[in-house]
Order: sequence, then C-alpha cells, then structure tokens
Amino acid sequence: MTHQHRELAAGKWNRLSFAEQMANVGSEVERTISWKQKGRPDYSGRAFERALELLDLTIADVKNRARLRELLRIRESLADHFYFDNFYQSTQESWQRYFNCFLVAVRGRR
Repeated sequence: MTHQHRELAAGKWNRLSFAEQMANVGSEVERTISWKQKGRPDYSGRAFERALELLDLTIADVKNRARLRELLRIRESLADHFYFDNFYQSTQESWQRYFNCFLVAVRGRR
C-alpha cells in the first residue's frame, strides 16, 4: 500500500497522542467538507482518502486498542456519509463538532 503520509506511516504517527491523531484526521475531514462545498469533488475525494488513511493508522496504533470499537464505527460512519447513502444521517456540522473537540483538547495542552 502506498501511503500519502509516508513519515507518519513509518512510525511517527504512533508517537502522537490519541487527541493529536484525531485532530489530524479531523483536519482532513474538514478539507473534505470544504472542497465539497467549493464544488471540487476531485479534491474532496483525495482529502477523504487521506482522512481514511490517518484513521487507519490510528486504528492500527496499539495504544488505541481500547478505543477500537469507536474508531471502527467512526470509519464506517464517515464512509457512509461521504461515499454511500448516509444511512446514519450524519451531517457535515456533526462531523465538524466531533473532530473540533480533539482540536480544542490539543490546543489546550500547548
């Protein structure tokens, strides 16, 4: 598999805290939403692929094993929202609120 985030996939990702990992996933989700609103499905799709890649790295990180159920549900729900029929009826705003919590947590530690 070719990683877009090569340095992170090589082990740097695992050194980040869970909140930092999720804030980074959220940044890519935010880009996905932004490009979608600007009518650029090509850029939006690439941003979403990066979000899934970062989420997969988070899922693979051993320190997050206790959160595995939540992480897999997030992945499923994101795919449902951006690629499929939005069966779970999530909104762009709900995703922004969810990931914003991690951003606030990370910024609060600095």
